[in-house]
Amino acid sequence: MVLIDDLYRNTELPSFFYRSLSHGIIFTTAALSRGFLLAFNNLEVNGLPRFLDLLKSRADYMTRQKGLVTVSNHISVIDDPLIWGSLPLTFTMFYGVRNQRWSFGSHDLCFTNTLISHFFTLGQVLPTHRKMHSKHGGLFQPTFTEGVRMLSRIDAGMMAWNPHNRTLYPNAINPAYNSSKPDPERPKWPSSAIDPLSDQSPYAPAYPSYPNDVRAYNAPSRYACNSYSWIHIFPEGFIHQSDPSQRIMRYFKWGVSRLILEPPECPDLVPIFIEGTDQVMHESRTFPRFIPRAGKKVVVTYGAEVDVEAVFGDLRKRWRAICDRENIHKIPSAGSHSLRQTQSNKSQYGKEVASASPSPELSEEQRRRLKIALDNIYLAELGVVNDVLKHDPEVVELRKECTRRVREEVLKVRRSRGYPDEDPKGSLVETWAREGPKREGKMDDDTWVKEA
Repeated sequence: MVLIDDLYRNTELPSFFYRSLSHGIIFTTAALSRGFLLAFNNLEVNGLPRFLDLLKSRADYMTRQKGLVTVSNHISVIDDPLIWGSLPLTFTMFYGVRNQRWSFGSHDLCFTNTLISHFFTLGQVLPTHRKMHSKHGGLFQPTFTEGVRMLSRIDAGMMAWNPHNRTLYPNAINPAYNSSKPDPERPKWPSSAIDPLSDQSPYAPAYPSYPNDVRAYNAPSRYACNSYSWIHIFPEGFIHQSDPSQRIMRYFKWGVSRLILEPPECPDLVPIFIEGTDQVMHESRTFPRFIPRAGKKVVVTYGAEVDVEAVFGDLRKRWRAICDRENIHKIPSAGSHSLRQTQSNKSQYGKEVASASPSPELSEEQRRRLKIALDNIYLAELGVVNDVLKHDPEVVELRKECTRRVREEVLKVRRSRGYPDEDPKGSLVETWAREGPKREGKMDDDTWVKEA
């Protein structure tokens, strides 16, 4: 417990200085976005009262029971933060303290120099590495691990997350260990560039902090105030501007499935559909490209809160069954012949976990202890997946199906706006592969695409 107390010495809240700067940046950005939408454009918002009620119920981080994921189509470089101008400033001011959205931002766009690194970090943007621009990209980068943890409960009693730090920074665990790795250079705040999650510089050891960390910002999952956070994601991963009469979406990438499947409590899911911001900042715009266009109609439609147990419950049970199948070998089996038998038949065990019946050979007390042990292992390694959990065909199919169901929820909101049903093949990666190697600009089907 001494180690845990040291690790989580500042577990509740970041410093008052950080909180003040962060809230100031978020409020100012929201005010500018709302002012632009109301003063220079025609804003229409649908389903807002229902969504505001949900956000207000989450205002106190100490009483939240689950995280919140919002997903939407992506049609403009300024979708975030512009769409949050649809929320009243009274919400941002009074209910938004420690209750604002977190989002993912491209590392090569949002974290390229000191000034904008500070701005986006304080604005609750997590750095995401894109495979086309960084070897650190992909589905299993630290940012998605962080997202899974922030959609979970964070407290001082939690086991220290991320065993990788024990290898990268062994002095943090064992002060007597003589490591050949030099001590990280102390950042000179505010001049040092920031990437709080990736091991991109001597200033930024990845994952949650240890007592001898010297980075300027800790990972958000260090703080209990970020328990059950609100995370917004654009699962298309691209800006996609199609015919306004159709509003076709690209396929969704699998990252969103990690946010649904892996948190111990399934987060709430609210789908959103955006219209009109593509006209504010269209990819075909000419000089001056950096100035948003006025006089457009912008529509933000908040869908109903999804019944996540009905939609994703079966997938989450299968995910936990696979994880338990992989983790059971970490439990000492001495003195339990039944447990050794269960361990030797992994596929059989996986099916039994899914049906909440570990083994008829185990006593009630053994099953209870087994469940507690597996739950503790799952929480201790939350967000960290081994090669089996990355590439096993059953897991891949799970992620595909989960992502398809998330996309279907956004399509329901699109359908409520009167748009015709899309071609079912639109949700498939193979369909969009026909675009060829060209990744940005005007495509053969007259749509405009830009990496986001």
